[in-house]
Amino acid sequence: MNTIIPGFDDEKDESLKMRLQIIDDLEHCIIIFLEGYVDTYNSTYFQKRITKVIDAGFVKIIFNCGALNYISSTGIGSFTAFLKTVKPKGGDIVLLNIQPKVYEVFQLLGFSQFFNVKDSLAEALNFFKNNGSLTKNNVFPKIFACPICSKKLKATRPGRFRCSKCKTILAIDDNAQVMLG
Repeated sequence: MNTIIPGFDDEKDESLKMRLQIIDDLEHCIIIFLEGYVDTYNSTYFQKRITKVIDAGFVKIIFNCGALNYISSTGIGSFTAFLKTVKPKGGDIVLLNIQPKVYEVFQLLGFSQFFNVKDSLAEALNFFKNNGSLTKNNVFPKIFACPICSKKLKATRPGRFRCSKCKTILAIDDNAQVMLG
């Protein structure tokens, strides 16, 4: 039973289970473990519950997406709404352990560059401890050729994305090294 936010567990939806964990050494920071999927049918439920989290003062939100196995465009709209709510309050959102098929939806809809995607909790916490900006290196933006079709592409930050011409999934590390992905 959740004791962090009163009323958070009042509603249930078997298609999307959520669990909360406070980060003790980082003010206003919480991890939300997502299990299931977010789509048109449960997005209102999802939005109501996350709004309770934000209203309780948590604006540095880490969504652990390791068990999130599907998201629709409506679900991405929910994440975008949360981002627009927490940014003016000095917060941000990190997507942690996001599955490739879920991240692909963010990419296909053009939203991947708006969200901070991290592979470990340590990376996510460092992002917030550095006030949302990891030490900036001067390798981005990086212009490069797709290793498959040679189309010129631009990466504004490390991450995974799809070539706009041949649709190959590419990964770019922190040093702007391009790999298949």
